Amino acid sequence: MSIASGSRGRHLTRRLVQLYAGLTLYGVSSALLVRAGLGMEPWNVLHQGLAGLTGLTIGLVSIVVGALVLLLWIPIRQRPGLGTVSNVFVIGLAMDGTLALLPDGHGLVVRGALMVLGIVLNGLATGLYIAARFGPGPRDGLMTGLHRVTGWSIRLTRTLIEVAVVTSGFLLGGSVGVGTLLYALSIGPLAQFFLRFFAVPETRPVGTAVTPESPEGAILRR
Repeated sequence: MSIASGSRGRHLTRRLVQLYAGLTLYGVSSALLVRAGLGMEPWNVLHQGLAGLTGLTIGLVSIVVGALVLLLWIPIRQRPGLGTVSNVFVIGLAMDGTLALLPDGHGLVVRGALMVLGIVLNGLATGLYIAARFGPGPRDGLMTGLHRVTGWSIRLTRTLIEVAVVTSGFLLGGSVGVGTLLYALSIGPLAQFFLRFFAVPETRPVGTAVTPESPEGAILRR
């Protein structure tokens, strides 16, 4: 889809609110996982490792990595949407803003609560912004684009990307722990539930289902 694609039609105001609320909450949820210190989602393991290496904030690293991933769309002929470009900037800014206000968690109970809240909020945020249908984020678009070009399954493509990302992040000093494992096990069901809960009605033939190749289908197969 083009950047302008998805900007017309019914429910536009609702979709825009969902998009930016979802992206903002995604950044907040990532900050909660940082403060919990019990392990992060795969891409933020990499962002955290790079932040420690470069001295940049983790939110700024997220923006830079998102922009670089977006460049990888060119050879696989993916087209960004409004949600794609917004994803690059809003999540990183929201993460840095939340980290500036939120102190570190002290004590295992507090850190565990921050971890669980971060994971649940991440699933909610994912459902919000994906259901808005303004295009996938750079990282999900890379996954679906490689799936289309290589013919590999969504599951295999996602697994290979995230194993490479979390391994690289861990070697750079990113936080891998019980939170990373719990995120991997729970984000699929959580995203599936919230994606259906926040689904915006659209005109489509009766009986048409979400396909695995769509952003919505890809997120259901996490």
